[in-house]
Order: sequence, then structure tokens, then C-alpha cells
Amino acid sequence: MFARFGNSTESMASPGADAPIGILAGWGEYPLAVARALRNQGRSVAGVGIVDHADQALADLCDHFGWIGIGGIGRAARYFRRWGVKRAVMAGKVHKVLLYQPGWWFKHRPDWHAIRFFYPQLLYGSGDRKDDTMLGRVVAAFADQGVVFGPATDYVPELLASAGQIAGRRLTARQRRDVQFGWQMAKGMGALDVGQCVCVKDQTVLALEAIEGTDQCIQRAGQLCGLGGFSVVKVAKPNQDMRFDVPAVGVQTLESVSVAGGKVLAIEAGRTILLNQAEFCRAAARLRISVVAVQESELGRAAA
Repeated sequence: MFARFGNSTESMASPGADAPIGILAGWGEYPLAVARALRNQGRSVAGVGIVDHADQALADLCDHFGWIGIGGIGRAARYFRRWGVKRAVMAGKVHKVLLYQPGWWFKHRPDWHAIRFFYPQLLYGSGDRKDDTMLGRVVAAFADQGVVFGPATDYVPELLASAGQIAGRRLTARQRRDVQFGWQMAKGMGALDVGQCVCVKDQTVLALEAIEGTDQCIQRAGQLCGLGGFSVVKVAKPNQDMRFDVPAVGVQTLESVSVAGGKVLAIEAGRTILLNQAEFCRAAARLRISVVAVQESELGRAAA
């Protein structure tokens, strides 16, 4: 099924300071964390969840809520207009690999608004499907309907990781060298809009993240490095647009690192979402994984 109707029957809300903040929600814990934070601030929340991506628990955290298929840009815009949303954020991953599955067009059937803004990308061999290109078109499609996207971190800056040792033992000199090397590789990949995660051991790249996502990148590193003990480095792009595709880590990331045999997770301070920090730190201690948040200007000292 391409789209499911929302559970809200409210009429058009009046725009203004009290207008709901919209959340376009993909996969993962991040949309839930954003919704909880907005509610704690006393804000009204209007959520649109992508089918087969967003957690159904998000509906209970929103004042208004509806479902769309991955191609339902027009439906999402209509939901937001109905609820009086003028400002919105993106949160959560969208599995772009769906665009390369047989019969995806018939399963997800882009609506006319999506076709209008994405027709070069929807036709094979026409426009590119880079992350920044696709997400930029999403922003333009909603702006055309009067909905402006901003960074979710403007509303929930407390979710950004602070620099320093987050959990586990301090890194050894060997691990610090791997983090520094992995950082350079990950930043280079990010500049090319490929991926944001690199797995490294002894300054050798084991796996690079592409369309498959972070967890599968880590899994592949574990398959290739039976000895384990490798480092996972996840960073923001050099010119990261904080409105979308902000790197995020949580307990599931730690579980993936542990199962694959990794021992270090290094993230970029101030530009990476850290979900459920207290639970995250407990999990890191249980799994014996060292976690550091580093800044490029102080890479050696922060990772030490």
C-alpha cells in the first residue's frame, strides 16, 4: 500500500506563534526524541510518518498525525497545511535503497506533487539521486506549499553530542591513530556525498558506508575482520546541512558494533545526534565499547 490515512480529523489551524511544529518522520529513534522534546517545551506537534519507516509510537506523541508512502510528498504537504504547520523538521532515516528494488514505482506510487519535483530523479538515467539532491528537492516541494524546513537541532540542541569521552575506557595510542585516519576517510566520503561512516583497523579501511546505511557497514566490517577490535568513525559532511541527514547514534549502533566485534565508536562533537544518552552510556559499559566525541580542530586531544 502506498499511503495510509492519518488518524486526525482536525480542521485547519490558525498560523502563528502557536502553530504546530511539523515532523516528517523516517526510521529510528530520532523522530520520537524530537517529538518528546517539543512536547516538553509545550509546543504543539504535527507528525507525518513514512510507512515502513516511522515508529507507530510517534502517533501518541503528536497532536496531529498521518501516514504517507515514500512517494506521498503531496499528501504530506496537505496534512501540514490542514493542521496549520508553517515550520517543520525532518528526523529519521529514509531507506533510499527502496528506489532500486523491482517494482518500487508501483508499490510506492509517487503522487503528482512528488512527480512534479522529482521527475528527473524518478526517470532512470536522468537526474542524480545523491542524498543532498533528493533531500533538497523535498525541501523545495514543501516550500512550494508554504512549509519551511529548519534544523531539528534548533529545537532540541541538547541531543547533540558534547566533546569528550562519552563512555568506556580511554583510547589507546593505536586506537587514536585509527580514529584520526578514519576521520580523514569519512570526511572525504562525506564531501563526495557518499556516506558518513568508516570502519578502520590498523589504519586500514575495512568498510565504507554507502546506500546500505551504518549498521550494515559495521556488519560488513565484522565479516571482513574476524579478529575484531576495529574502530567505527561516524562524522557529519564537511558542509553538512543541519536540516537533514544529520548523523545519529543510539543503543542500536552500539549493539551493531558489539556484534561485529568493534571496540571503539568515534563521533563528531556538536554535529552528531546522541539518542537516550543515559541508556546509551549504560549499554556502552555493558558492551565494553569506548565512545568518544571529537572535534576536528582538537582531534588528537579530544580522542586521547
